Amino acid sequence: MQAKAREVYVPPVLQDLRAGTAELHIALEKRLPFFSDLLDTNAFGRLMQAYYGFYAPLERALLDSAAIPADFDLTPRLKAPVLRADLQAMHLPGEAIDSLPLCRSLPVINSSADCLGVLYVLEGATLGGQILRREIAARLSLDADNGAAFLDIYGAATGRRWRDFIEYLGSQALDAHDREAVVAAAQTTFSCFERWLESREVLA
Repeated sequence: MQAKAREVYVPPVLQDLRAGTAELHIALEKRLPFFSDLLDTNAFGRLMQAYYGFYAPLERALLDSAAIPADFDLTPRLKAPVLRADLQAMHLPGEAIDSLPLCRSLPVINSSADCLGVLYVLEGATLGGQILRREIAARLSLDADNGAAFLDIYGAATGRRWRDFIEYLGSQALDAHDREAVVAAAQTTFSCFERWLESREVLA
């Protein structure tokens, strides 16, 4: 007799997030140009400038929101400093980086639920960066040393840090209303990001 497969517990909030963001996630993924034949080093640089223009103000909004749960350390998960270093590695001067357009249409972050929804999108993008890292390294010869550290920001710890975040998310005492707020914030983050990239004319 075969042993029964061990069932993996999926927290309700994660079930809600997966269901509520799948369509937005797939739609954005199809438009990202990482696998486009037209993506060269210059186009990649413009794409990363647009990413910086979204991540920098969004992470600042998170830090300024006073909504980050007291037991969650956001600092080691910030991406904007690494994006800035990547742009400098691609020979963009500091003053030019400081002059880059920044997204003003950002998710509203008024609660810890809002914060968790935003972080779900940002941390999930970091996990997905592992596939992109290999593509960009093979095609453009860019890696963590010369402009693509953002795609491998957690290095060998990527999988573990994603699991840590999901475990943290699942450990939160969230009622149905809270879960709706988490999902709504994640959906808004996807939508704001896609509209921003579209406005910067970097999508496929």
